Amino acid sequence: MKYAAVLDDLSGLGGAKWGVHLRARALKAEGRQVLELTIGEPDTPPPARLVQTAVAAMTAGRTGYSNGRGEAGLLRALAERYTARRGRHFGPDQFLCLPGTQTVLYMVLRALASAGDEVLVGDPMYATYEGVIRASGAAMVPVPLRAEHGFRMQAADVAARITPRSRVLFLNTPHNPTGAVLTPADIAALGEVARAHDLWILSDEVYEELVFDGTDFVSPLSQADLADRVIAAASISKSHAAPGFRSGWCVGPADFVSRALPLAETMLFGNQPFLADATAEAISSPSPVARGMATRYAARAQMLAEALDGVAGLRVHRPDAGMFALLDVRASGLSGEGFALALLEAEGVACMPGESFGDGLAGWLRISLTQPDAVIAEAAARIARFAHSGV
Repeated sequence: MKYAAVLDDLSGLGGAKWGVHLRARALKAEGRQVLELTIGEPDTPPPARLVQTAVAAMTAGRTGYSNGRGEAGLLRALAERYTARRGRHFGPDQFLCLPGTQTVLYMVLRALASAGDEVLVGDPMYATYEGVIRASGAAMVPVPLRAEHGFRMQAADVAARITPRSRVLFLNTPHNPTGAVLTPADIAALGEVARAHDLWILSDEVYEELVFDGTDFVSPLSQADLADRVIAAASISKSHAAPGFRSGWCVGPADFVSRALPLAETMLFGNQPFLADATAEAISSPSPVARGMATRYAARAQMLAEALDGVAGLRVHRPDAGMFALLDVRASGLSGEGFALALLEAEGVACMPGESFGDGLAGWLRISLTQPDAVIAEAAARIARFAHSGV
């Protein structure tokens, strides 16, 4: 039997990137004690009001079909939120609601890129980005995000990789896995490149509310002169510690939303009304859990730096936002994957190898900051012991 070519294009881009995580889960199932620092699962439950609103909506019968754009109440709440936060007016007709940021990114890239086109994206990148790009038929063009620039994308690096086939500049700010946050100057320079080469800008902003103290978040949506080419994606998964709700959206030009609507409707004809009601309630005021998460994650990144930076040649890159810190293990002589697998077997500490996020993190680990302080401290001690052992 024959399969569509897209399955070959995506081969190895799904669960294969999470091999260390899956191995850790298998060891735990066998009874092994494992400190799991792989995935970004929020360390707090969603706000009680979010859950209560969803339950009340279900009880009230908000369980029927929706429409392709999203429920009217949620669209109004999104328009009010973005108008207040981005410094310019947004209308309900500029939003599409879909189940989570991942689905949004798939839909947007299918709408903007086709076979033969190119999408420029930072390397390192979140593990699913290559898949959502390839699923559109487009080719991925990695743009190096360099440690010496704080892993922030540089306009000159983008410009050097543009060809006549370039269609989309794919940004992620705050960035996973590096925790980098683009500055206003970064965005202005990247916007100049996008205008000069008539590129769409797709901005994944799901970590917006997990920016650490002392760092400011700025969206490309805030620049009025980019209004006709910027589409941003977000959800309540991180901001409200509700990844299982699968409630996300995109915002962009009204014409894009109108043109993309039939595509969104072929994927999922409307999101769940009871989740839309809960999401509208959630985004109508500041998240009651986001600041606490950001404060804890920043403190844990500092703990890792104090415990590991300089130990046996290890180097810790402290983030400005998000749920992860990076550990440079190149001094060990091992790849990130080799170090991660050996660390898991020897010390029972599970971290994601940098190679899961692109060639730009070869020889690094991504460490989740979502475990309790005591677990982070114990994991750091075990990593130090492993590094001192000479691997």
